[in-house]
Amino acid sequence: MLMRSCDLEDERSIANKLAREEHRQEGSDISKEAKDSQADPTLPAKKHGNEPSKGAKIDAELQQEEEEMLKKKGIKK
Repeated sequence: MLMRSCDLEDERSIANKLAREEHRQEGSDISKEAKDSQADPTLPAKKHGNEPSKGAKIDAELQQEEEEMLKKKGIKK
């Protein structure tokens, strides 16, 4: 009995690995919402009608400061 249970789990994990690999081959692993949140860390909260968290606000400030520094140095992101 115990051995059969492990076999079923192995089959499921193999199926999950195959499905994940197929997904990787199809395109990017990052969803559209995740890409948007990388561009603007406060966007997910705003989309849901909430105030962005303190951490998201700080991330947005840091991101803006880094972009300004890169512009001053002449490096484009």
